[in-house]
Amino acid sequence: MSSKDHLTADQYREEETESVVSTASNESLFHPHTLTALALLLGWLFYAAVRTNYENTETSVKLGISAAMGCFVFIGMLQFRDGPFIRPSIPFWRAVLSLSVLYQMVLVFLLFLNKDEARRFMVYFDPELGHELPERSYAEQCDLSLDTFKNQVDIFVLAHVLGWYGKAIILRDYWLCWILSLAFELCEYSLEHQLNNFAECWWDHWILDFLVCNGGGIYLGMKTCQYFEMKQYSWVGFRQIKSLRGKAKRAVQQFTPHDWTPFQWKAFSNPKNYFGTIALMIVALQCELNCFYLKYLLWVSPEHPLNTYRLILMFLFALPAARDVYQYLMDSGNTKLGAHAWLMICNIMTETIICLKFAENEFPVSAPMVVKVAWSAAGILVLVAFPLWRFIISPPQPIQLSEDKME
Repeated sequence: MSSKDHLTADQYREEETESVVSTASNESLFHPHTLTALALLLGWLFYAAVRTNYENTETSVKLGISAAMGCFVFIGMLQFRDGPFIRPSIPFWRAVLSLSVLYQMVLVFLLFLNKDEARRFMVYFDPELGHELPERSYAEQCDLSLDTFKNQVDIFVLAHVLGWYGKAIILRDYWLCWILSLAFELCEYSLEHQLNNFAECWWDHWILDFLVCNGGGIYLGMKTCQYFEMKQYSWVGFRQIKSLRGKAKRAVQQFTPHDWTPFQWKAFSNPKNYFGTIALMIVALQCELNCFYLKYLLWVSPEHPLNTYRLILMFLFALPAARDVYQYLMDSGNTKLGAHAWLMICNIMTETIICLKFAENEFPVSAPMVVKVAWSAAGILVLVAFPLWRFIISPPQPIQLSEDKME
């Protein structure tokens, strides 16, 4: 395990910042330039005030809202607190935090609309939206033949692979990714009475999705993590590099991690880690399910760019959020969850509340009894029976070294 795993969050950020400054103390890239940024912002606002005078109210409103959001992100880049990462730059991750706040504001706004108003609101993003869409079922032809297989393979196969590649980069743990992959397939089985999109053939669930797409993405993602873990990191400032080729290589390296901490969640070591890891998996599953329910309830087609934008945002939010959660669980002296993790949990749970509100009268068919019983039993086993046995009846014993080894 990396020695940085035992640092508090503040100590970690302080050490990382000092490391960057020591390797690039003369680089103008790492100076905040807040006064210069303020002058640029005010200059841009002055230009906007005297040059933008549209007679079309709708155009003015859209430009005004876009400019306000851009201004908020710009201010966040300069004034928000630092996150756990410093590459490609500290202001970049501050901007990601700003986007998380903005996304939360949009979700809260949607929450106070009724379902029909929310669907009409989506038309402002794209006039093509606002129309009810058919849900595709993948369980219509389940005979395992070449023609059927070709019919089931579409662009979303690549999306599956990329999605699980990203999850592996975020979580950095084989077991956690495989458990999540299995749990999501079971969620699809359990909720196919609500969304036709979840209805799939058995081989689509377990061969194409679970083994090929999810497994392939997890494998590639973990191999990437192993590469970054074993890589030797040596950072030199731009001014110290003489050749043009060297400067270009250093510029590309700016978009790679400054260093890499492998995650060892130690879920069975103590109750905090166990329930924290369970909560992490529940939030991750809920984030996945929200994607399907939001596009169904708001009438957004699976191919629409809004779905892609949300997934990209969630990936950017999750990278520092997972690091915040890991630091919170591993550091016994850390009693405060990091801002990135706090906001992402707020984002996902607010999405869930919106789905629950808009789901009224949408799903008349109740869940089968076997589904209710199975998930109730799983909940009792995971949340009550196993932790009771693991941490109270038969708690893990501390490892004691023999006298010979101590000498």
